[in-house]
Amino acid sequence: MTKMINPRPLRGIVSLRANGSGDVATLIEALNKDWTEFKATMAEKDKEITKRFDDVVTTEKLERINSSVGDLTKALDDVNAKLAGITLNGNGNDKDDLSEADREYRATFEEWFRSGEGESKVKAANRAGDITAAYSVGDSDKGGYTAPIEWDRTITDKRVEISPMRRYASKQNVTGQGFKKLYNVHGTTSGWVGETSERAQTGGSALVEYAFSFGEIYAMPAATQRILEDSEINIAAWLSGEVNIEFAVQEGVAFVSGDGVNKAKGVLKYTATDEAALPAAQRHPLGPIAEVRTGNANTITADGLVDLIYDLPEDRSQGAALYANRKTHATIRKMKDGQGNFLWQAPFQAGQPAQVLGQPINELSGLPDVAANSIPLIFGNMEQGYRIFDRVGMSVLRDPYTQKPYVLFYTTKRVGGGLWNPEWLRYHRVAAPAA
Repeated sequence: MTKMINPRPLRGIVSLRANGSGDVATLIEALNKDWTEFKATMAEKDKEITKRFDDVVTTEKLERINSSVGDLTKALDDVNAKLAGITLNGNGNDKDDLSEADREYRATFEEWFRSGEGESKVKAANRAGDITAAYSVGDSDKGGYTAPIEWDRTITDKRVEISPMRRYASKQNVTGQGFKKLYNVHGTTSGWVGETSERAQTGGSALVEYAFSFGEIYAMPAATQRILEDSEINIAAWLSGEVNIEFAVQEGVAFVSGDGVNKAKGVLKYTATDEAALPAAQRHPLGPIAEVRTGNANTITADGLVDLIYDLPEDRSQGAALYANRKTHATIRKMKDGQGNFLWQAPFQAGQPAQVLGQPINELSGLPDVAANSIPLIFGNMEQGYRIFDRVGMSVLRDPYTQKPYVLFYTTKRVGGGLWNPEWLRYHRVAAPAA
């Protein structure tokens, strides 16, 4: 009888944090050990299937190891994201690029945030517009006041660790209420002529404007006045910790499946059907994201994955990766090619994700599970394909009255997102081959 594995030690490994290279090495070692055991157990299971015998013990062991591989892969991806965040954001010291007005405003704002005093100075600074990221949505008396720019950066940078799409998509800061881009739909004509032949007049390029969807996300953390008066507490870090999870949850849904109404439009909302249902002026100028079918009406297939990967043109395949949720990862880990080789391969060093057919595969929660007519996989360069917009500036409204003895902080941030260029992405739809 196959020996059962005990998952308890694995949880200890998964709980490691990215505090040093040793943690990364431990994760990779544990992941590859589990992956080796998974392949051996899968081979044992295949033999049982050939003999038309299904050992429940082997099946349970396989699922446990598969789950463990998923846990370790996710932990390693989180470590890689944190390391990338450290590289991208440096040491987080923003003092050098702050103006004198910004530094003075930071002190004034923190005094108001803690005690409620100095509101007139905060209001005057907001109205003067001398501070970076002056928040101009609505009336300050109703909508709150602009948080210092480094508070805004702290919250936005931290969300990279817990909001998956922020790891993969490109990001752009904006100062207005929205963002519009002019797309060149390549209307310029050309042709061949002889050296002395007349040249017919060529048509000019057609430029089409496209507006990206924006909305405001909000959270309302609370604190007692005693906590706020504690000078040892880093107020910016406290606020970041309170609102980041709420912001990240709302963003995570919107960036993947948001309908674009008072929120970002998700990457899944650019199918040919979705685009055709819109008025012509609201459709993406470059068209919908192209689809590649799995070749089976109910599941994904090895041949379908090959078709998906090679459907992207060579000049659009740089930086491409597969994106799927955790359940789909588990499904792919069990798949083999025609020679019996597993399609999924574990990473061997820090900074690298797992691979499928030689392509990186990343976890993106919010994508659907494998089911008939679903889109469980996206392939392409997400950085080139999808863009997130952060309105520079965050609004905070202090409310010491509604829930005494707590002080509430109604915190809002304007965020947008949408398809930047569909030519860099492909959907993988669970469907039979086209007739």
